[in-house]
Amino acid sequence: MKNNKSDEALSDLAGEVRRDFEKRRDERKSLEMQWRLNLNYFMGNQYCEIGQNGEIEDYGKQYFWQQREVYNHTATVLETRISKLSGIKVGMSVRPLTGDEQDKQSAAFSTKILSAVFNELNLQKVINEANMWSEVTGTSFYKIVWDKDCGRRIGRNEEGDIYDGDVRVEVVPPFEIYPDSVTKMNVDDCESIIHAKAYSVEEIKDKWGVDVPKEEVSGFAMTGGSTIGGLGYSGFVQGMSDVTLDNHAMVIERYQAPTGDYPRGRLTIVAGNKVVYDGDLPYVNKEDGRRGFPFAKQTAVIAPGCFFGTSIVERMIPIQRAFNAVKNRKHEYLNRMTMGVLAVEDGSVDVENLEEDGLSPGKVLIVRQGGRMPQMLEIGNVPVELIREEERLLDEFTMISGVSDLMKYSQAPATNTSGKAISLLMEQDESRLKMTATEVRSAIKEVAKQVLRLYKQFALQARKLRIAGENGEMELRYFDKNDISSDDVVFDVSGDVLETASSRRNMVIDLLNLGLLSDDDGKITSANKSKILEMLGFGNWENARELDELNKNRAREENEKVQTESISLGEVDDDDIHVAEHSKAILGKEFDYTPEAKERLIEHIREHKRKKALAKSVEQGA
Repeated sequence: MKNNKSDEALSDLAGEVRRDFEKRRDERKSLEMQWRLNLNYFMGNQYCEIGQNGEIEDYGKQYFWQQREVYNHTATVLETRISKLSGIKVGMSVRPLTGDEQDKQSAAFSTKILSAVFNELNLQKVINEANMWSEVTGTSFYKIVWDKDCGRRIGRNEEGDIYDGDVRVEVVPPFEIYPDSVTKMNVDDCESIIHAKAYSVEEIKDKWGVDVPKEEVSGFAMTGGSTIGGLGYSGFVQGMSDVTLDNHAMVIERYQAPTGDYPRGRLTIVAGNKVVYDGDLPYVNKEDGRRGFPFAKQTAVIAPGCFFGTSIVERMIPIQRAFNAVKNRKHEYLNRMTMGVLAVEDGSVDVENLEEDGLSPGKVLIVRQGGRMPQMLEIGNVPVELIREEERLLDEFTMISGVSDLMKYSQAPATNTSGKAISLLMEQDESRLKMTATEVRSAIKEVAKQVLRLYKQFALQARKLRIAGENGEMELRYFDKNDISSDDVVFDVSGDVLETASSRRNMVIDLLNLGLLSDDDGKITSANKSKILEMLGFGNWENARELDELNKNRAREENEKVQTESISLGEVDDDDIHVAEHSKAILGKEFDYTPEAKERLIEHIREHKRKKALAKSVEQGA
């Protein structure tokens, strides 16, 4: 811990941070209650509301016979959206800073590093978790940190194993993030951000090495719920409820942006009532070598003038309530139709016996002499308005959520059967998700940039990484911070959320038919062939690129070798690939050739061209 302050000053600092945290928590309490209500509706606990006291309250049955079932369309809509968003490709490339050949190769290697790190982090699973939180609550956060206890074990001391450290990306729910003002829309607009989370006192001792007193930390968990059911049966659905965590203490991390007083920013960590860290922001994770917050924000729907986004659940809650009410009233009506409502004259029959046993088959009904016979009331059919209102509410689910039957059920409406109409419907569905997809991609891009910057900062020694080669084989490579020259990250593929394998193949076939993938002679090069196979979903078809890659590697070795000696042609060399690689070496700045070395390489290029011309003339003569 960076600590040059007295115990009294540290105690005052801890108190100030805790008061700041309490103030921020009170300011955004209404938002937190809405998130909890959203979670309840998503889980199926839909007979609750935010009461006048600002807390989640459950409202029960008014009558024992009342139908109180849940018909959860909210969950199916969110599951469909999350499923579609999980199809977003996370493949990225790093663009070189300049057109220099060395920068290009460095950027290509950085791309491989990024891909390998994403695979090791299992980033797709992390993204799916973030999508779940953002769809339900409206916002989720990625926290990108350097964990000194991760990575490869490099030694051991009296305290235990020593690791070289590695990047860790974790999802942070919005419940744990407290900006200095909820009116600031972006993370970098904030002057400070608090990340508060409850830890057990044992974990605090293990992680920060301090003993802190236990606190009664209030939170929520899936331990509550409400009773559902109808006449003659009951059930239970889980929901969020308040809980008190024993043997825990709150850990508050307050990140402050760089200022005049703190040019490198400031991070203060308070565990319980003790300051366990107070110093500079630890990560150089922003552009131009600046330090900043280790967070990337993802929102489902941007809320104007608000740090946190909104969820479509908030829009669907009134419709879901109305739909449950209509369905339940409809079933109550059906109960009356099937079970009947019996009208009896006072004192003519044993009412208690009827209430307990009903009109069972073969029942002997004793009627007082001279009394009127019991009669079944005429109920009639289910009102047409109930049926129409149910259909209207189903249509409103589609309009409000942007999730159509085509997306939800993978089937076209009965009124639209043509291929063009279905294609237009798919485009409309995609357009409704495009804003959310853009937010997801923006957050992933920020994660990728911060990952590269952390390696640039902490990879001081050579690190070993399993990297996929150009033709799919795995190879072990060493790298350090000098191998990462750029953090300009772009996505490899388009942002179409609903792009399927079949639509991608059709696009490639159209490009082939138009001749856009052919060279000037109308032929498809080997590089384009392998790329086409990859786009069609066949990957590197039987290592189709292996021979090309071997030729490129041999040509690059010759570029190194020619600096000190002459090089000769190989019988199996691909002349086109060798000429291209040698020309890059001459025109680029990677090699500082002497005039003699440059002349040797130029002569070698001439030999390749003569060999190619000779082979072509022999082929034409044959």
